[in-house]
Parts: sequence; structure tokens; C-alpha cells
Amino acid sequence: MTEELRDRIIRMAWEDRTTFDEIEKKTGYREGDVIKVMRGGLKASSFRRWRKRVSGRVTKHWGLFEKSRAEIKEGRGRQVDL
Repeated sequence: MTEELRDRIIRMAWEDRTTFDEIEKKTGYREGDVIKVMRGGLKASSFRRWRKRVSGRVTKHWGLFEKSRAEIKEGRGRQVDL
């Protein structure tokens, strides 16, 4: 893997709106591969912060993201008290 590709994967992985599916389409690296790149390319504390950030984040997983959007459109999404 080139340094340029590694840096590109890391940048995309940190972006909230770039899903793992999009990363795979653009680079050929699946979610597990991206995790390995992140583990090897970041300091341990940065990797832990990133994992905590993306774990359960629906925008990083296209299927969950689409499901949550559909629920919001149907009015079943999370209610926010003002």
C-alpha cells in the first residue's frame, strides 16, 4: 500500500458522511481492512478515539443510514424534546 492510499483511507474514515461502503468502492478496502489501516496508521489514543466515534454511527454504515432515514421520513425516528 502506498503512503498516499493509506492517507486517503484515513481521511475518508475520519469523515462522518463517508460510509465504509463508499470507502470500499473507491479503494477496494472493506471495513475490516480500514480498521487495520487505522490501527497501524494512527497513535493508539487516536485509534481508540476513532473507534469510539464510528462504533454505532449510522452514517458510517450505509444500510443503517438508509434505515434511519426511512424511519425519520415515516415519523418513527428519534424524538427530540425542545
